[in-house]
Amino acid sequence: MSNYASSIGIIGLGYVGLPLVIGFATRGSEVRGFDIDSHKIEMLNLGKSYIKHIPEDAIQAITRSGKFTATSNFAELKKVKTIIICVPTPLTEKMEPDLTYIIQTGESIFPHLQRGHLVVLESTTYPGTTEELLVPILERSGLTAGKDFYVGFSPEREDPGNKQFKTHQIPKVVSGIDENSRAFVKEVYEKLFEKVVVVSSPRVAEMSKLLENIYRCVNIALVNELKLLCHRMDIDLWEVINAASTKPFGFTPFYPGPGLGGHCIPIDPFYLSWKAKEYDFPTRFIELAGEINTAMPFHVVESVAEVLNRNRQSVNGSRILVLGVSYKRDIDDLRESPSLKIMQLLQARGARVDYNDPYFPTLHKMRRYDFKLESVDLTHENLASYDCVVIATDHSSYDYQAIVASARRIVDTRNATAKVQGRESKVVLA
Repeated sequence: MSNYASSIGIIGLGYVGLPLVIGFATRGSEVRGFDIDSHKIEMLNLGKSYIKHIPEDAIQAITRSGKFTATSNFAELKKVKTIIICVPTPLTEKMEPDLTYIIQTGESIFPHLQRGHLVVLESTTYPGTTEELLVPILERSGLTAGKDFYVGFSPEREDPGNKQFKTHQIPKVVSGIDENSRAFVKEVYEKLFEKVVVVSSPRVAEMSKLLENIYRCVNIALVNELKLLCHRMDIDLWEVINAASTKPFGFTPFYPGPGLGGHCIPIDPFYLSWKAKEYDFPTRFIELAGEINTAMPFHVVESVAEVLNRNRQSVNGSRILVLGVSYKRDIDDLRESPSLKIMQLLQARGARVDYNDPYFPTLHKMRRYDFKLESVDLTHENLASYDCVVIATDHSSYDYQAIVASARRIVDTRNATAKVQGRESKVVLA
């Protein structure tokens, strides 16, 4: 045993990195967390959590045990044997891969790279990133990958807010640029994960991650397109899906919504289609799915306009309340949330937009949005004062019976009001 799991540095302490920190430190590894956000560093060293579904007692336990410290000093990478990179890989404004964070992280690592170091990339990206982009940056240290240090890729599979599977229960796909790298990466993750799946190369592992998420993207696009058709045909698609789901084989239910959110599913198809152009290969099916899902917030806004028009009102000047801004229920994650796009589109059409979300008391400036709003209280008086209420995220804490009773009109994008008696007079599914 080379003992690569004995001391680990994890770069990027967000939704992916922080669960790894807790998992490895709890199992006895000496863990150093690295992040350029000084606020995160301060909170973690005080034993506090800034991600609501990650409990503070877990952070306090590893901090008190002495197994974990957080720092922004990358010189401390010299004190660990394994370096795991968990940084964001967003899209540019032109919907192309933005690998800035991987590049910057590689440039922060190589001055401190030591002989024998193992570097593992977990960030979701296109096939070839590890070997074509990260390795050359690390080799600026003067060391040779596969000889002086080792490199692997292991795609993250975190699902924030999923209470059915804990991090260590999700099978972990791992790879390396050579035989030694694969063996060392496997050794590290076997310390934490119940099952480790070794594949032949980083390119295979990178593609496997894209496949997982594109599979979901394509199937969600299918039901989103069917939702538009069923709307015209006056058919309840939710009832259709429930009926189809009774088949015990050959069918997996997917559900429509206001658009895709989160860090992976809305982004991964564009990473693969961008890379495919290098091989003169048009990914038409995948790109079509991306187009359908990207168009869904526009459909929601049109549904709002239709509801208001029935009452001789226009979007311009109307007061609209959006319920839920996180990209899915019961989490504090805004990444690529379709709610934000819906709000932006409504504002562009002249609506006065407010929101409520128990996980976000305020909205701050983001990469593509700049809302200066505070979450409004869901009182009867407040709900009744809006011309239309849009249910964009179906948080389980919402009292849908009370919402339907108080609101004048509702556009429900999640079928959240399905069990509410008498919703037919007020609710439009979108």
